[in-house]
Amino acid sequence: MPKVIFKFNKEKDLRNIWRTCNFNSDWHDFKKNLNEDVLIIAQDKSFEECKDELEEHYKKLHNSELIKIFVESLQKAWDKINDEFFKRLEKIMKRPICSKNFVAYITTIGRCPYNPDKKFFMVSLFYSFLNALTTCGHEIMHIQFHNTYWESIEEKIGEEKTADLKEALTVLLNLEFKDLWFVKDRGYDSHQELRSFIEQEWKKEKDFDVLLEKCITYLNK
Repeated sequence: MPKVIFKFNKEKDLRNIWRTCNFNSDWHDFKKNLNEDVLIIAQDKSFEECKDELEEHYKKLHNSELIKIFVESLQKAWDKINDEFFKRLEKIMKRPICSKNFVAYITTIGRCPYNPDKKFFMVSLFYSFLNALTTCGHEIMHIQFHNTYWESIEEKIGEEKTADLKEALTVLLNLEFKDLWFVKDRGYDSHQELRSFIEQEWKKEKDFDVLLEKCITYLNK
């Protein structure tokens, strides 16, 4: 069964902070929860220009034993649900899990990106414990989608709509996985209509391939 390994890497966290300061999204304003002084340090600058100052700003937090405790606690909790999660995900998405191992890096801000090629994602230190577990499921589902369905769907509806679909499909976490972490995956405001459509159609027929075809038709209207 695949495993998730939890780690903290200061360099990756600093780069995530920097990217977030310079990241624009149609889905969500990730900058709004950043402190103004962090934006002043990193916005409209290269990583090399602001790395030292960012590192100094986050020094106390990065050296805190709380990060180590969070990593260890998440690892222990995820291990309890790991096998059941991957068993369900493989059954629902109808494809073998795309990797034997995934790495979850702790970040000290609210934006949690993922890398579908290197099979890693980030989860925020400031999320509640149960929401952190939900985030893990959310990001792994994205990685699985990228490695199994993305290319074929993009050919039919284009990159932007495929990205919307990838995000909206995480509503299935609320229907099939909620008993593993007991909180809802809310998704982004701009995807709520599509999430409602997916939820309705999934309840009618729990077949992922059929669901995707319905979504493609819906998004092509």
